[in-house]
Amino acid sequence: MDAFFSLMHGFEVLLTPMNLGYMVLGILFGVLLGFLPGVGGANGIAILLPLTFSMPNTTAIIMLAAIYWGALFGGCIGAILFNIPGEPWSVATTFDGHPLAKQGRAGEALTGSLTSSFIGALAATIVLTFMAPIVADLALDFGPPEFFAVYLLTFCSFIGMGRQSPFKVVCAMMLGFAFASVGTDAVTGGIRLTFGTETLLTGFHFLIAVIGLFGIGEILITVEKGLHFEGRSAKINPYVVWQTWKKLPQYWVTLLRGTLVGIWLGVTPGGATPASFMSYGLAKRFSRNGHKFGTGELEGVLAPETAAHAAGTSAMLPMLTLGIPGSPTAAVLLGGLLIWGLQPGPLLFVEQKDFVWGLIASIYLGNLVGLVIVLSTVPLWASIMRIPFSIIAPIIIVICAIGSYTLSNAPADLIFMVMFGIIGYFFKKLDYPLAPMVLAIVLGSQAESSFRQAMIGSQGDLSVFWSNGLVSTITGLSMLMLFWPLISLGAGKLLQRLRGRRVREIETV
Repeated sequence: MDAFFSLMHGFEVLLTPMNLGYMVLGILFGVLLGFLPGVGGANGIAILLPLTFSMPNTTAIIMLAAIYWGALFGGCIGAILFNIPGEPWSVATTFDGHPLAKQGRAGEALTGSLTSSFIGALAATIVLTFMAPIVADLALDFGPPEFFAVYLLTFCSFIGMGRQSPFKVVCAMMLGFAFASVGTDAVTGGIRLTFGTETLLTGFHFLIAVIGLFGIGEILITVEKGLHFEGRSAKINPYVVWQTWKKLPQYWVTLLRGTLVGIWLGVTPGGATPASFMSYGLAKRFSRNGHKFGTGELEGVLAPETAAHAAGTSAMLPMLTLGIPGSPTAAVLLGGLLIWGLQPGPLLFVEQKDFVWGLIASIYLGNLVGLVIVLSTVPLWASIMRIPFSIIAPIIIVICAIGSYTLSNAPADLIFMVMFGIIGYFFKKLDYPLAPMVLAIVLGSQAESSFRQAMIGSQGDLSVFWSNGLVSTITGLSMLMLFWPLISLGAGKLLQRLRGRRVREIETV
């Protein structure tokens, strides 16, 4: 009950004209930043952070958090319409979201994506409100071995639970790990795979890889097909929102599973990106229509978006209670707290009640307002598909180029963007999956750092990944996912033999 009364006090703090106005403004900014590739919520908050120094602390954090929620919503728009994810966690949304748009079902894909995002965020906010002490204790148990085990589980899920050739998945993932290794070693500071080129000292930014592989690669494929969008003649049903909502109850298992995966990886903290990939992989494996994933399944949009928003929202919990940011955006927000003279930790809930509970109340209302704002413009976003490709393609290329260049203001990034675009083109032509390579590029360096820190701490003893119940469970699940095709094949043959033996016994009798 204490949490409930504190939340009511938070709504009293939030429901003032100034706080509400800045919240709506932040959501609008966030949707735009999330839609533009290469900008995103973390960069947007970092850019706008100095503007909040003259505001009251509570108003400032409400506006910045609203930018975060808006960016979470906006990231799926470009992913679905143009196959260009505005945020890393929207990459998995492209796998089925863009095929849906090309089939003329852009409104359905956007509605499903945004609604499932709201469901995941709402569930995570309830956890944030009522389970903060319990979850904070769990987060304290995570060290480098546990973090690596989570990344390993994500990688193994793609290899063992996917429907594509494991050989092609492993090849794509290995290439992604190679790209992630370029640049300065995060642990030793050594230089790797730069071939004497100074521009490679910082490595390949994962957003440049994502923009090139999906954005430029898709344009090259479309140019080859004849300079037109396959879904540009799509008609927008004015009741598309309601029609999509009527379909959602049949996917309640997918929504629940995505929410649990997202909350777990947001709190631990693993992050929204691995949560979206893991949720998509699990949905693909256990769905009745898993073999159709990648061709335009609504379930393939719901799974990653639910998990990404649940993870993005629950990442606020370890940031507030322990000072451990669960995502890049949470890290920027943590910097804002320190600048404002606020020390994250358990005492923050006691000493700054207005600040903390005003923020939590803004998460509830901000996600609801964000859903209404973006859903009300679904026909507008979906109608973009009607624009001729000869007009929209140059605009997409310019947006991709601006997004790539603004990451570090380096002209070489434009060359890397085109290079990744060519790789994406050939991968699609040769029927190699892009998802495992992108997953390895996005999470490879983090997984490597966690692994090497664990090895340093254990003096090279691999048994550290089985040293306690938590890490043993995650590592064991990883091995189960990795060898699942062999296990299922062996179980199938054993069952077949038992049935054959039973038939022979019946015939003998």
